Amino acid sequence: MINHHSSDTAMRNPISIIVVEDDPVVLNRFMTLFTTNPAFHLLAACSNATSARSVISSAVADVLLTDLGLPDGNGLELIRQCNALHPDTHIMVISVFGDEKHVITAIEAGATGYILKDDDSMEVEQSIQQLCAGGAPISPAVASHLLKRLRPEAAEVKLTKAEMEILLFIAKGYTAQETADLKHVSYHTVTSHIKSIYRKLHISTRAEAVHEAVKRHLL
Repeated sequence: MINHHSSDTAMRNPISIIVVEDDPVVLNRFMTLFTTNPAFHLLAACSNATSARSVISSAVADVLLTDLGLPDGNGLELIRQCNALHPDTHIMVISVFGDEKHVITAIEAGATGYILKDDDSMEVEQSIQQLCAGGAPISPAVASHLLKRLRPEAAEVKLTKAEMEILLFIAKGYTAQETADLKHVSYHTVTSHIKSIYRKLHISTRAEAVHEAVKRHLL
């Protein structure tokens, strides 16, 4: 019975977190989140790289949650410092930067999770718990960059003429039904094309469709 109890207690140990975020609104949201949820223990909340470097050098946390763009430095430096000093600490990036360069560099520096600030589908608490359980929570748009990096041929995907036209409609904000009406084809035909486009381009949102349409000079 004692073993069961101690095991349960261990499972209930809160996840200690160091948060680094220069936006005061976002930082306050995280502070509230991690101080009101008993599953977490907020070890420190830093608004710049200087204070974060000091905290990382003197304290060990289960998780470092850091932004990349900081007023006096770069989150990448903090990731490298934390990874060198505390290899067992899980590192999660939360950023507005979802481009391939930022994503790859952060992961190469030692980040094991990467979520975008504007990705409403990513629950921060769940992502951190997933991270500590050995997972690698990554926003779909970020995962798309990693897939392209791992499989370069994905970037060279060729869309059919019909798919290119459908992509243009999606990017302009038309619904599948509106696109079907404008092209005088069935709704089923349009949705079938959309699925094919998303699968070929490794995208999952309209925003990514806009990005692809711009990249392909459709817009």
